[in-house]
Amino acid sequence: MNRFELIESLVPVLEDTLVVCNIGIPSQELFAICDRENHFYMLGSMGLCSSIGLGLALTTNKSVVALEGDGAVLMNLGTLATIGNRAPDNLVLLVIDNGSYGSTGDQATYTSEATSLAVMARGGGCSNVIECSGETTAGVLADALSAKQASVIVSKVIPGNRPLPVVPIHPIVLRERFKKVI
Repeated sequence: MNRFELIESLVPVLEDTLVVCNIGIPSQELFAICDRENHFYMLGSMGLCSSIGLGLALTTNKSVVALEGDGAVLMNLGTLATIGNRAPDNLVLLVIDNGSYGSTGDQATYTSEATSLAVMARGGGCSNVIECSGETTAGVLADALSAKQASVIVSKVIPGNRPLPVVPIHPIVLRERFKKVI
């Protein structure tokens, strides 16, 4: 299963949650699969999806899912410690781990070698960390949302991108429609 297929499988589970989606191709894929006003597509801030998701979860009672890539998490490892120590029960950080920087040409990340983001999340204090295959992720996410417990899910998928256009909605419009949902 690749990232596009994973995101496609997650859309029914994400229906009633606030979704912050990683920059680049993941946002383009989510937009192409199912654009919703509760989806916040990040533009130009690699590595900050998990931080934005955490901040959002700390300020609302609604469920928040941050769809982040392994490369982006590696750029902002401090967020795992902050999530581990603040752990709002309405936050799920779902790391789509394809072992590559998918938006810039599929260059390998260290998760394709010896680095484990699940181990790093546990080391940062995250208590509910699940590593799973892409095929089982939708069920794991549904369970995490039902449990209402801060969770980090590391979903292992294969690299690969769909050629898609950029999200055609102006960033200010994206912000304003997302604010209305919050």
